[in-house]
Amino acid sequence: MIQVFDVIKMYDGSNPVLDNFSMEIAKGEFVFLTGSSGAGKTTILKILFGQERFETGQVLVHGINVGKLTHKNLYTLRRFMGVVFQDYKLLPNKTVFENVSFAQEVIGQHRKIIRFKTWEALKNVGLTLKKDAYPACLSGGEQQRIAIARAMVNEPSIILADEPTGNLDPDISIEIFKLFEELNKKGTTIIFATHSQEIIKLGEHRIINLRQGKAVEF
Repeated sequence: MIQVFDVIKMYDGSNPVLDNFSMEIAKGEFVFLTGSSGAGKTTILKILFGQERFETGQVLVHGINVGKLTHKNLYTLRRFMGVVFQDYKLLPNKTVFENVSFAQEVIGQHRKIIRFKTWEALKNVGLTLKKDAYPACLSGGEQQRIAIARAMVNEPSIILADEPTGNLDPDISIEIFKLFEELNKKGTTIIFATHSQEIIKLGEHRIINLRQGKAVEF
């Protein structure tokens, strides 16, 4: 499903963040992407999502050659991806319900389907009672649950999670992690970027560790 071959990524002509980086992830896998701060975890996710370009190498997602996509046809890649960020990236002027439904509006989904799928997504993360609240009124854990609901609402086959528990206390982090495991059990491929060894110990999943721009597997 995801194949990355010999990717080199540099910023401002400096030493490469990714140096002939390669990895393969099968459909339905749950993979931890780990490494120290600045190791390139976020860069890899951005490349997979088509947000960052790279110098050389090849990236294939669902058979799509990511490096050859233009801004106009990025939708062909992102239509089956969901992304969860460490800082949530919720729209502050929209309610919980509107934040989740917005992900469907941008792809032109029918209103009745939007209402149904948004409600189902909020049920899955246990936040139907907060549907009319604004992000500023929610705790960090609740905001991250909404971000997960938004990522899953279009039933993507792949979810990229960039340090999704980085700003949360340990108990809430475990709850958030379990949500990702439930999604994985339903067949969603999960790439979970984290530097937390406590989180990694919670699940028996493959680990790709970034060292000096390369992948070391455990």
